Amino acid sequence: MRLPQRPVGPRPQGAAPCPLQWNEPLQHLLKDGLISSTTPESISKMPEPAISLSRPRVLSGMRPTGKLHLGNYMGALANWVRLQDQYECYFFIADLHALTTDYADTSNIAPSTLEVALDFLAAGLDPKRCTIFVQSWVEQHYELPLLLGMITPLGWLERVPSYKEMQENLASKDLTTFGFLGYPVLMASDILLYQPDFVPVGQDQQAHVELTREVARRFNQFYKPDGKEVLPEPKVLLTPSPKLPGTDGRKMSKSYGNTILMTDPEPVVRQKLKTMVTDPARIRRTDAGDPDKCPVGDLHKVFSTPETLAKVYEGCRSAGIGCIECKSWVANALVQVLEPIQTRRAGFSEARVMEILEDGSSRARHRAELTMQEVRAAMRLTPAAPAAK
Repeated sequence: MRLPQRPVGPRPQGAAPCPLQWNEPLQHLLKDGLISSTTPESISKMPEPAISLSRPRVLSGMRPTGKLHLGNYMGALANWVRLQDQYECYFFIADLHALTTDYADTSNIAPSTLEVALDFLAAGLDPKRCTIFVQSWVEQHYELPLLLGMITPLGWLERVPSYKEMQENLASKDLTTFGFLGYPVLMASDILLYQPDFVPVGQDQQAHVELTREVARRFNQFYKPDGKEVLPEPKVLLTPSPKLPGTDGRKMSKSYGNTILMTDPEPVVRQKLKTMVTDPARIRRTDAGDPDKCPVGDLHKVFSTPETLAKVYEGCRSAGIGCIECKSWVANALVQVLEPIQTRRAGFSEARVMEILEDGSSRARHRAELTMQEVRAAMRLTPAAPAAK
């Protein structure tokens, strides 16, 4: 994959925060045109993103684990689409993070990166309105973790909740590595490189942002040229995500094998839903159930219209409908959501995706380098010799 040349230009500035409220049902995304089926190839040349310098900046990323599922979409992507019009957005594919656990076999990282990029675009991320890039294509993501690692106490890393959790969940892998232990420093660097005002996360990810704030605070205590803080502490932008169960009733996750992919065609979606667990109280067709105790009911709450949801509650609690019929209704709603996403995805060629990633990575390098110039100067590192003319 070819790295584009680093661009030059004026330094963008942050701004005062503005509020975000997002807890509306998915039907509003359809109504507002946030997941329309417009074909992307109509964009002939990559323009500069429509970024207002008066908007605050946000940054978020996702590891390349292959094609994304509805849990990824509702937990992050649908929200990112909304953020594009309110913030100056940087969204990246964290392929270096994949190395912290998959270092022994890296064969899937590059193809998975392309799949995730396609799903980003299919969900509605627009390169005219945000910057989409690949982490490893921005060389500053290699430099800042090294420098921040010099000042980060070992105890801070060991207390991160996900450190022991991932070791237990991935017991088959040797995670007693420097890279895995230093994962939070890499994450902090990803954020601080772009000096964002906010990091959009769910409730369970606040600890990572808090560690980032602590690292920034420690850096600013050691290195504060002329009293100026080089690395601003980012704020958490909580992005409520609906409860989205997998086909077995547990949280939708690839590790459980219970996902509905954003790329699943209609027959596959309907077949997966037919096997989905339901309210255990409904043993027979004539038994009444409760949608509030049923994973299928949870999907209805996210994807179905209020009218359909009312029919589900009345029919399930009176045993007026069976589980098969109930599942067919939620399948109809899911297909309505997935069809425009899949249409948009089909419109992107691999060459077009690479063009978008190269352009976005070039813009990201420019922004990251502005931060690194301040960091190097603050740490009084030996300046590089000027380039020969």
